[in-house]
Amino acid sequence: PVQNLSIQTMRRIRTAAAAAGPRGGGILLPLRPRRGPGAARHSKSLFGMSRGPAQLFSPGECLEGQEQPIKKAPTEADLHYVKKTRLHPPFPEGTEMITLGMGCFWCSENIYMNMNGVYSTHVGYSQGVPKNPTYAEVCTGRTNHNEVVRVVYYPEELSLTEILAIFFESHDPTTRFRQGNDAGTQYRSGIYFYNEDQKNMALEAKKTFQKMLDDIQGPGAMGTVVTEIEPAKTFYYAELEHQQFDAKPSFNGYCGLAPLGLKFPR
Repeated sequence: PVQNLSIQTMRRIRTAAAAAGPRGGGILLPLRPRRGPGAARHSKSLFGMSRGPAQLFSPGECLEGQEQPIKKAPTEADLHYVKKTRLHPPFPEGTEMITLGMGCFWCSENIYMNMNGVYSTHVGYSQGVPKNPTYAEVCTGRTNHNEVVRVVYYPEELSLTEILAIFFESHDPTTRFRQGNDAGTQYRSGIYFYNEDQKNMALEAKKTFQKMLDDIQGPGAMGTVVTEIEPAKTFYYAELEHQQFDAKPSFNGYCGLAPLGLKFPR
């Protein structure tokens, strides 16, 4: 079954789907039967891959979810592989959270998980439709979820301004539904906030980065920042094997991020 594929196998499949072209939208796998409108769309088998959707689906066309957390999600007893801190709330007093989408969540978590001022990081799925999706389901593009990293940090030690500067420096926010070789709606650029202050800071950072691009060759010449800025929806933990993946012996050196090489002003 698809759910039993190793993450290395899934990565190879994802990369093959991305190679189909810049409008590829993830791979299509035979998962739970879907009822209602559009149920017959995209019925490719696992090894008869299609490029998949290059846009988000309507809620009625998304895969069905499940009420219980996925079986392979981290438990309350599991700790951060690097920091040995909690992966689940409650988090220490004085910490705040921000959730970021910037391509492959292995790569984005790796940027933040060793930083001073970060209490914990964890990867998962957010901003989509079905509850408690699996990795394989998100890879179909038919959940509307984004691969994200949630950063729990001490704002007195690490400012959100610095977190967002690193965010824009570390990926290409001008490519919609794609980052490097990873193509699909689950690789969209996004900042998902928990309060109005975070929202305003995110909007200002997006505006600043767009000005940086426009100053190079004129307005729009270097692309438009398409980072979505939205209230954070429910965060669904990815499988334990994905948590802090780049720090584990199974790490294969893969990095799907495609930064533009610009230095964000401090």
